[in-house]
Amino acid sequence: MLSLFQKTSAAHKSYSDCSGCGLCLLVCPVWHRKRDLQHSPQGWAKALQHGAAPGDLADAVQDCTLCRACDPVCPEQIDIGAMILKLRRQMAHPQTAALQGRMAAQARRPAPAHQEKTALLAGAALRAHPALLNRITALLGKAGAFAVAHDDGADISLALEAGVVVPPDRLAALIEPLRRADKIIVADGLLLPYLAQWLPAAKIYSLGETLSSLEAVRRNLRSTDLYMIEPRAYHADYVRLVKYYDRLRRERGCDFNLDLQRIAIPATARGLPQRLGLAMPDDDAQAHWVLHGRSITRIVVENLEDRAAFEKISGVPVVHLAELADD
Repeated sequence: MLSLFQKTSAAHKSYSDCSGCGLCLLVCPVWHRKRDLQHSPQGWAKALQHGAAPGDLADAVQDCTLCRACDPVCPEQIDIGAMILKLRRQMAHPQTAALQGRMAAQARRPAPAHQEKTALLAGAALRAHPALLNRITALLGKAGAFAVAHDDGADISLALEAGVVVPPDRLAALIEPLRRADKIIVADGLLLPYLAQWLPAAKIYSLGETLSSLEAVRRNLRSTDLYMIEPRAYHADYVRLVKYYDRLRRERGCDFNLDLQRIAIPATARGLPQRLGLAMPDDDAQAHWVLHGRSITRIVVENLEDRAAFEKISGVPVVHLAELADD
């Protein structure tokens, strides 16, 4: 089995190759909010180049949202997301024991083998909205043999984000039942590139791409919509997905949360403390930044976190992509 933190490409480099060009600052939501160089990929790389220890960067590294917008813009091809995860693994965190206990308990409850050709890893946010999950299940079931996976790896995703080592038996408990699946649909964008490594024979897609490819959903997008791409999955497969969403924009005419470099601007800016429930989310400034200067009549989201952020401040209807489908 592949290592949990194996790099996705041998071409990627490390922080020592950072030239200080600053392109990452243009797309970093934490830099946008704080305007402090130490809260940026460039700041971390330069600090490490000059001898800083991981503990010196603890607050800044934990504030990172892992949206991975910096990865595709880096001209040096530094795997910045992997750099953050490595730094987090080197820092002691108070939630480590709780996360390890949660994974150990899940490993003792192995899921049955997935029998259908397509599996959905729904994730914690979607499981908390059963009516929407049922709607998505009905939509995807029309396309062929399909089922929701019993184990969606939500504990692994949280541990990965916190830099907590995932035990081999827990990883095996997630992966082995999915080996019969030809196609895996993932709601959690953080897991997508890792599943592509762990299950190389399967085709791995984000839930957003999968739903937006359905004609029942696609035809109901409007030219006055703002379509919110989920950043983590998008940036993990940027070269392919930038073309996919460009075709969707040309076909339907809707606006996207893309900047001039076609990097997806996240609607939320939730770092590790927010993900672990140690601090309350404060997404208003980030969501206002996304909406600034736009004239829209509706917001369509791939990610439920984005729906909550926009419902609070937007003043226009906010719907999940699956809710566009014809009944």
